[in-house]
Amino acid sequence: MTEVPRLPRAARFATWSFFALNGFAVGMWVVHIPVVERATGISHTTLGALLLVLGGAAFAGMQVSGPLADRFGHRRVVPAAGVLLGLALFLPGLATSWWTLGLSLVLFGFCNGSLDVAMNAQAVVVERAYPRPIMAAFHAMWSIGGALAAAVGAAVLGANVPTAVTLSATGAVCVAASLGAGRLLLDSRRTEPADTGPAPAGKGRTPVRVVWLLGALAFALMLSEGVANDWAALHLQDVLGTSASTAALAYGSFAVAMTVGRFVTDRVAALAGPVAVVRYGSALAAVGVGTAALVPWVPLALAGWALFGLGLSGGVPQLFTAAGNLDTRASGALMARVVGLGYVGLLAGPALIGGLTHWMPLNVAFAVPFALCVAAVAAAPVIGRKRSREPEKVG
Repeated sequence: MTEVPRLPRAARFATWSFFALNGFAVGMWVVHIPVVERATGISHTTLGALLLVLGGAAFAGMQVSGPLADRFGHRRVVPAAGVLLGLALFLPGLATSWWTLGLSLVLFGFCNGSLDVAMNAQAVVVERAYPRPIMAAFHAMWSIGGALAAAVGAAVLGANVPTAVTLSATGAVCVAASLGAGRLLLDSRRTEPADTGPAPAGKGRTPVRVVWLLGALAFALMLSEGVANDWAALHLQDVLGTSASTAALAYGSFAVAMTVGRFVTDRVAALAGPVAVVRYGSALAAVGVGTAALVPWVPLALAGWALFGLGLSGGVPQLFTAAGNLDTRASGALMARVVGLGYVGLLAGPALIGGLTHWMPLNVAFAVPFALCVAAVAAAPVIGRKRSREPEKVG
């Protein structure tokens, strides 16, 4: 096994920290949404509109952060985005009206989107220094951060800790951790070879068609993920008639399977290649959501949601890696497009299913993620054949 130099190993740990930190920050906001809604006196409709504003601001942040990371280097942009995210997290807990909450969510969304793209671009740089795929484990750490936020959030809410105190403390942790971990990141500009001649394959003009195809795949897979996030529990409760506590197991089985899958995906990708991960993972996801939608028995439906999460777990990290390696001199800008389209899918999925339920039963509406997963099976070869994983020299 090729020994990994100390600098990339430290950068890997630091990048893990940013993914976990981002998942924790977002998770702490999510568990406090009902409390913030009551504190500001807004309706569910207003809250839904403000959450869409948050999503739009995140998309804008992604498009700004990617080119900035390419120009100024990840060692500057990633920790800066982390610090700004921490500072923005102070604001929602202080909001007293719809417009103050709206302003705070614009800032929070923009900073979250900026960190999302910048840390994924850094993850691609770190992965290049390794002799094996490691991208999926970064995404697993995001899930771990979200799970930790759910546990901590439940504890502080149970103890009646004021929301402003909790979110401010979380923001302070983000600021401190970002400043500490940022010192260990790799400078993407220093890891690139000198441009002394004609650009080699993959470093000339970026194939625009491939970028948009990768973005379309990310849209499809993350839309499917968004459907599970918002509708899995409601499916068990409304279609199968379970209690609310049992229905919660649907999302739980999906989330646990996705997290476990992300921890094992890198080994699978090293053996079988990224195309196989996307192709067979999407096929497994299609089987899972089809099973969940069609079976009338709760245990089998839970198994279906678990298969859905397991199948989706590895695909998106492979797409991000492929986008970041299309042109190593513009990986941030390219990833901004692909991550941005995926994020649009994540937001659009729940709304699309909700609209379809006006004309058809909920489980029939799950034909949408099923069809998208099948399409991903056919489109998987767009990410390219398995390539040599020779690590770059760093330092």
